[in-house]
Order: sequence, then structure tokens, then C-alpha cells
Amino acid sequence: MGPPMHRCNSARTEMAARSCSYHRRLAPLLLLCFCTLLVQAQASQKKLYIAYLGERKHGHPDDVVASHHDTLASVLESKQDILDSIIYSYKHGFSGFAAMLTKEQAQQLADLPEVISVQPSRRYQTATTRSWDFLGLNLNDKVPSELLRRSRYGEDTIIGIIDTGIWPESRSFSDDGYGPVPPRWKGVCQVGVGWDRSNCSRKIIGARFYHAGVAEEELKNEYLSARDANGHGTHTASTAAGSIVEAASFHGLAAGTARGGAPRARIAVYKSVWGSGHGAGAGSSATVLAAIDDAIHDGVDVLSLSLTVEENSFGALHAVQQGITVVYAAGNSGPAQQVVGNTAPWVITVAASKIDRSFPTAITLGNKQRIVGQSVYYEGKNSSGSTFRLLAYGGLCTADALNGTDVRGKIVLCVAFPVSPLALFPLALKSVLDGGGSGLIFAQYSMNIVDVTADCKGIPCILVDFYTANQIGNYMSDARSNQRALSQVRQHWLQRWQHSPREVHRSITLKLSSLT
Repeated sequence: MGPPMHRCNSARTEMAARSCSYHRRLAPLLLLCFCTLLVQAQASQKKLYIAYLGERKHGHPDDVVASHHDTLASVLESKQDILDSIIYSYKHGFSGFAAMLTKEQAQQLADLPEVISVQPSRRYQTATTRSWDFLGLNLNDKVPSELLRRSRYGEDTIIGIIDTGIWPESRSFSDDGYGPVPPRWKGVCQVGVGWDRSNCSRKIIGARFYHAGVAEEELKNEYLSARDANGHGTHTASTAAGSIVEAASFHGLAAGTARGGAPRARIAVYKSVWGSGHGAGAGSSATVLAAIDDAIHDGVDVLSLSLTVEENSFGALHAVQQGITVVYAAGNSGPAQQVVGNTAPWVITVAASKIDRSFPTAITLGNKQRIVGQSVYYEGKNSSGSTFRLLAYGGLCTADALNGTDVRGKIVLCVAFPVSPLALFPLALKSVLDGGGSGLIFAQYSMNIVDVTADCKGIPCILVDFYTANQIGNYMSDARSNQRALSQVRQHWLQRWQHSPREVHRSITLKLSSLT
């Protein structure tokens, strides 16, 4: 005969109580263990740091590298740990290294007397045919610019381009008519994916690339070589030192002679910025410093860095000490007021500006009123007229803004306020295309982003200012007015108007500096 039921229930209740009490006592202990493990994991997490040791204290580069290993031996346990940690040794123009370290190891390293500074490697962002004529550096054979003539068009000057690489097949990098590579040049032609020694020439005399320490995600769709998958480096190289290319144009627009500021200069490529995002690349201070260090060794005369740098570069300082002119871009933070980047007093910081050329595109409303925007849309440039289409107002023209709006076959008016026009334009274009729209009028506060209209996926797209957009809006509010047309695209020089140059949207920044 079993025990009474009430005695069994009592025993179970007592066991449950003891179990609950045990778990309550165990919970704080488990939480403490978890927190301890989390702190340890965070402490052991390694990041890329830059250690700067100042001037070289050894003559041979190998001895400089050995001194870096000796310095790291103070915080790392074995020689293998040192080899695994170090990513770059800066050994030509200055002394320093990039290494994977924990926060604690970085602090220990910074406490050493021979170390000047230790900082995390920072991320860097990448910041036309008539430009040089507008600046007075014309190439007219009969009346050449005095400055260009005296400088022999940059003959044999070696310009190092630290950027996203280069596309060597471009006509801007033809070496026709060039003599031998200057004997003082000590650089290399580093081979890689899509790049062999034949891609170097008497124009592109050197090529290096730096991908150690770069995230795998940023190397996707990239060439592990000096070849440019982005376009930004090719653009900056041709702007600085592009060879003379006659009859250049964008599908007939902006026709003229394309060339760099120093068309007879040689180019050395240092690919240290990665990402195939059509002009929006990213690098780090670790890769850029490696490029500067090698450029000092190779013998460049000028360094061009169209990058947004958050701190004054000691690498650039050492380059200047070696007689190299270092040129940075002012930044891409405009048109809203921002602080200029790259303000170190030992570098030249250059802003972009407008020139005396525009790309007016007429908009004809259904009431025959004609107003003008800008566009480099070229597919209809030779047409005598266009078909009238219905207008639709899309606001920001994001997917949410157009939700429920029928834009099929219509010209859509989009207004970039208060959103950045550069950020909004591709979203607006996609939304209009997805909705079946036949054209885009994009209202924004700066007319200096006309290049975004170069590829509008087969539909006309025009930039207008807010005043012009208001005119269109007033027309749309009239119930009797519901149509408009696009006329042909034309190029127009504003020389007769003598416009004063203005900095473009990329460089309209408030010039405040602690150095002034």
C-alpha cells in the first residue's frame, strides 16, 4: 500500500522549492561568468593600429623592419605572434608600422619611450575638357599658356596617384611620343589580376597595390592589382596628368580636347583605396601610409590624394621633407556649410569650382512656356521635338512617397528637400523607373551635380532649381494645364556672361581652421 497522497504532494513541493532556491542562487553566478567572458572577449578583440616612431634611425630598410619587430616584442610573446600581427612596415620615408593589436596591447605599445603615437587605422573616403582652359592654362598651339610653356607641360615630372587604381587602356594614358622612363625612377610594376608588365608604359611608369588589412567585403568585385574597378583613380589621374586627347566628348556633349594639368608628366599608381562603387571607394590610413612610404622611396615629385582624411598626415609631412609636393582634395561635404578637411600646413589643399560651361536643356510646358534646366542626357540631343507627356508630382520620389501615385508614362517632378540631392537622385530615378515613368524633373538646391544625369536608364532626366520647380508646380496646379515636352539637349558656354567661378557642391565648405 503506497504512501498517502498528501504526503507525496508535500515532498514534491519541498523538492520544487529547493530547486527554485538553487536556481536563484546560481543565476547571479552565471551572469557574473557571462560578463567576465564578455569583457575578456572584448579585451582580446584585435583591431588595426598605426604605430608612429618618427624619423628612421637605421639606414637600411631591413634594419628599420627589424627595429619594428623589436618594438613589438615588448608587447607580444613570440616571433610568430609578431609576424602574424604586423601588416605594414613603413621603412623608407619614416619609421612606423601597422599591426593587429588588442586595445590593451596598443596602450602598452604607446607607453614605450620610442613610440610617438599609436592610433587606430582610420577609414578614408574618396573625395573635364574645358577646366584647364578656364584656368588660363590653354593648349592653343599659337598662343600657349606661359605657365604651361615654361614648365614644358610637366615633361618628366613624376606624379604619384594614391587612389583606386587606373584603367591603363584609356587614351588619356597613351605614351605616344614619350621618351625613356627617367633614370631616377626606382619604382616597380607590380603584377596582379588583370594587370601585367605590359600595362606599365612610358606614361604609367609604376604600379603598386595595397590590400593587406582591407576587409574581404570591400575586395569583392575588385581587381587585386592596380587596375581600377571604381573609376575614381582613373578620373583623378587623367585630371592631373592625362595625355592630350583630341575630339573628346560625352556622346557629342562637352566636345573639346581632354588633357591633364601636366599632360607630359609621368604617372605612378598606388592603389590603396578599394570598392567598385562608381567613385565611392574607401581605404584606410594603414594602406595610404604604405603608399606614401613607397612613393618616397620610388622618387615621385608630386603626390595627389583625392581623399577625405580626418587627421593631419605625418606621412605627408615626411614626403614634403623629402622635397615632394603633396596635394589633397578639400573634401566632398558641400554645399551645406562644413569644415574643410586636409588642413595640414605642409600640404596644398585644392577645392573644385564651377567653370563657364553649362548644359541647358529646355522644358516646354503645354501652355508653350519654355523654362530651362540642365542635363547631360544625350539620347534626344539631335531630335527636332519631343512628345508631350502628362506630369505627375512625386515629392521625394522614394518608393514610399510614390506609393499609390500612378506615374506610368508620365514625367515626374521630384523635389530634393530636405534630403541631400546626391543621395536622393538614384533612389528617385529607380522609383520612377519602377513605376513606369517616362521622364524625371529633379528639383534641388544645387545645379552642380549635372553629372548624375549621365545615365538615366533610357528616360530623359533634367535638374532644375527650386524657383524653376515652383514655376512647374504653378503650371500643374492649373486644371487646364497637364502636359509638357522636352526639347533637344544643347551645350552652351557662358563666356559672354563672364560668370565668376564658384566652388562646386563637393567643396563649398566653411573655411575654418585652427591653423589660421
